[in-house]
Amino acid sequence: MLLHLHIQNFALIDQVKLGLKNGFTALTGETGSGKSILLGALDLVLGERADFSSIGNNGDKAIVEAEFDLSKYDLTDFFKENDLDFYETTLIRREITKQARSRAFINDSPVSLSILKLLTERLIHIHSQHNTLEIRNANFQMEVVDVIGGLSKEKEAYAKDFKFWLNQKTEVKQLKEKLAVILQERDYSTFLLEELEELQLHSRDYAALEEELKRNENVDELKSTLNNIVTAVASEEGASVTLRTLKSILDRSKGMDKSIDDMSSRILSVLIELDDISEEASRYLDKVEVDPERLTELTILLDAYNRLLRKHNFVSQDQLKDLEDELSGKLNNTSSLEEKITQKEIALNILEENLFKKASVLHNKRVKASKLISKEVVGLLSELKMPDTKFVVDLKERKELALNGISEVKFLFSSNKGMEAVSIEKSASGGELSRLMLVLQQLISVKKQLPTIIFDEIDTGVSGDVAQKIGLLLNRMGVNSQLIAITHLPQVAGKANSHIKVSKSDVKGKTQTQVQVLSDKEKVEEVARLMSGEEITEAALLNAKNLMGV
Repeated sequence: MLLHLHIQNFALIDQVKLGLKNGFTALTGETGSGKSILLGALDLVLGERADFSSIGNNGDKAIVEAEFDLSKYDLTDFFKENDLDFYETTLIRREITKQARSRAFINDSPVSLSILKLLTERLIHIHSQHNTLEIRNANFQMEVVDVIGGLSKEKEAYAKDFKFWLNQKTEVKQLKEKLAVILQERDYSTFLLEELEELQLHSRDYAALEEELKRNENVDELKSTLNNIVTAVASEEGASVTLRTLKSILDRSKGMDKSIDDMSSRILSVLIELDDISEEASRYLDKVEVDPERLTELTILLDAYNRLLRKHNFVSQDQLKDLEDELSGKLNNTSSLEEKITQKEIALNILEENLFKKASVLHNKRVKASKLISKEVVGLLSELKMPDTKFVVDLKERKELALNGISEVKFLFSSNKGMEAVSIEKSASGGELSRLMLVLQQLISVKKQLPTIIFDEIDTGVSGDVAQKIGLLLNRMGVNSQLIAITHLPQVAGKANSHIKVSKSDVKGKTQTQVQVLSDKEKVEEVARLMSGEEITEAALLNAKNLMGV
C-alpha cells in the first residue's frame, strides 16, 4: 500500500507531500491542472525512463519519493535475493538531474531501474486511458485468461520450457548450418589434405632434402674440392710431408730446449689432424657419386613442397604440417558433428512432445476457466447497466507451439439483445470498452492482490446511472486494495472514501500545481463543482450530498 508520496521540483509541482489511505480514493481536477504530472512522477518511482525536460525551475534536480507499507505482502525473499535491507515501511526514491543523470534507491540503497521495476510492478498497477485499447490485443486477452483463471504460474513454467526448447532448436539449426558449410567445403578440403599427405610432412625433413639436392647438383665441384684436400695434404709435396720433415729436424734438438719440444708436439698434433682430414676426404670422395634417379626424385619432391608453400603463402614445413592437422581434424569432426546433431534432434523431439503435453493441459484448463470468466464478466457488466451483454472467451487449439502454448484466444462481445457476439474490436464502443476493462481489472486485482491500483479515467464515455454503478464497483474494489481513480464524473467521485484535488494557480508570477487532500466538507463541494461547474449552488451541494449519501 502507498502511504506517502513526496514530489519535489517536478514539472509544475514545486513541492507536494501527500498522505494516502486505503480504500477508494478519487482524484479530480480541471483539465490541464496537473493530474498527468502526478502520474508522470509515479512513473519515475516505477522505474520508467526519465524525461529530463520535466525537471522544474527550482534547482537542477527533481526528486520523487514513495513510502510503502509492505507488512501484508511476502517480499522478504525479493529483498534478500537483491541484497537489500527489508523494512515493513519501505522508501523508494528516484532522482533525476538536468545533467541527464538518474539514480534510484530502495531504503537508501542504490539500485538499477530493472531491480526497481521488479519490485514496484508488485506494488502498483497504473491503468492509463490508452491501456483500454489493449483489450483488443490477443496477448493481453491471453494474459487476462491466465491471471483470472489462476494459471499464471503454470503458464510461466511452460514459457520457461518453451524458451529452452526454442534455444535448443536454434542450436540444432546452427549446427546444421555449420555442417552444411563443412560438407560444401569437404571435397576441396579433402583435395588439399591429399596434397599435403603426399608430401609425408611428418616423416620427411625437407630442409635435409634440400641439402641433399644441392649436394647432388654440385657433385663435380665437390669432388674437385675433396681431391684438392687429399693432394694438398698427402702428395709428395703436400703439407703432411713438409711437416714430417720439419718435425724430424725439431726432434734432433729434443731435450735441449723446452720451447723446441713444445713446437714439436704442436706440429705432431697438426699432422694428426691433417692426416685425419685427408683420410676423411678420401673416404667421402669414394662415396660421392651422381645418382640420376635420386636427383630426379629429390627435384620432384622439392618442387611439390615449394609449390604448396607458395600456394598457401607459407614459409616453413611446420606451417604446412599445422594446415594438414587442421584439415584432418575438420574432416574427422564431420562424423562427430553429424552424431551430435542426431542426438540433439532426438532430445529436441522429446522436449517438443513434453511441451505439447503441457500446452494441451494448459489449454484445457484455459477452456474451463474461460467459461467461468465469461459468466463473471457478464454478471458484473449487468450491474453496470449492460444487461443484454454477451461476452465469450473463444479459445481454439493451434497445431504449432508458441510462447503462450497452443491456445488461440479471441474475446467476442455484443451489448445488444438478439445480436451474436463478434470480435471485440468490431463490436464495442468506447464507453463499453471502458466498462469491460474495468470489470476485467476488478477480476484481475482480486487474483493478483496488488496493493495499489491507479485508474486514469477508466470511466471515459459513460455518464448518469452507469457512472454511479462504476463508482460503486470502484468502492467495492477498494475494500481489497488501495484504489485511486482519476475521474471527471461526480457519480464516481461521490463514491470515494477519500478525495484528492489537483489544481493550478499563479504563485509569485509562476504557474504551479497544488495537490490537496480534501476534508469531508471540501469533498462535498468538489463533487458539487463537478456537477454544476465553478459556481457551486445550494442545489448542487444538496445533490452532491444525496449522491454521496451524507
